[in-house]
Amino acid sequence: MHRLVIKNTKTIRRRIYEHLREQLLNGEIPPRQHLIEAKIAQDLGTSRTPVREAFHSLELEGLIESIPRVGYVVKSISEQEVEEICEIRMAIEGVAARWAMEKAYKKLIEELRKNIFISDGKVSKGDAKAFINLDAQFHEIIARFSGSKRLLELAQTLRRHMLRYRVKSIYSVDNVLRAIEGHKRIMRAIEKRDLEEVNKAIRYHMEQSKKDILKYAFMETSKGKK
Repeated sequence: MHRLVIKNTKTIRRRIYEHLREQLLNGEIPPRQHLIEAKIAQDLGTSRTPVREAFHSLELEGLIESIPRVGYVVKSISEQEVEEICEIRMAIEGVAARWAMEKAYKKLIEELRKNIFISDGKVSKGDAKAFINLDAQFHEIIARFSGSKRLLELAQTLRRHMLRYRVKSIYSVDNVLRAIEGHKRIMRAIEKRDLEEVNKAIRYHMEQSKKDILKYAFMETSKGKK
C-alpha cells in the first residue's frame, strides 16, 4: 500500500476513508484480505483512530465486514450483489440512453464511435488492460450526455462497485472482446434510435459482464481452496 501524504489535518479522516475505498473498489485490496488497523495506519503515516473510523464507514457501505476474533476483512464476491448491481445498472443506463438520445444524439454517436475505435485498436495491440478505463468511459459518455448530474454520479458509483469484482476478469482478451461487442450492439441500437433495442442491448451486455465476473470469482474461489 503506497503512503498517503495529507498535510491538512482537518481532512485526514475523509482522505483516509476515500483512499481505502478507492483501493477496495479498484481491486488493489482483494476480497477476503484481512485489514490490520495498525499496519494500515503505519503504511499511511497516520494514527489508528482515523483508520478505525474509515473501517466503520466502509463496513456501512458493505465493502468490508467485521468478523468476531478476526477483525475487518474485505467482503468476498457475492453473486447476489453482482446480480443486484447489474439489474440496477440496466435500469439506470436505459434511462441514461433515452435521455442522451433525446438531448445530444449526434454528439453521443460521435463519442461512442470514437471510444469503440480506440478500444479496438488497443485490443488489437494486445493491451487488454487499457480497456478498463475505456469501458468506464463508454458508459459514462451515455450517462454524461443524459444531462443529469445525479444520474451520472449514480452510474459512476454502481460501475465502480462492479469494477471491484470485474477488475481482474476484464484483463482476459476474450472477455474484453465480448465487452466491446456488447458496446457495439448498444451503439448500433442507439444509431437506429430504437429504444427497445437499446434496452435489449444493454441487458445483453450486462448479462455477459455478469457471467464473466462470476466465472472469474468462482475460479478464484477454487484456487483459494486448493
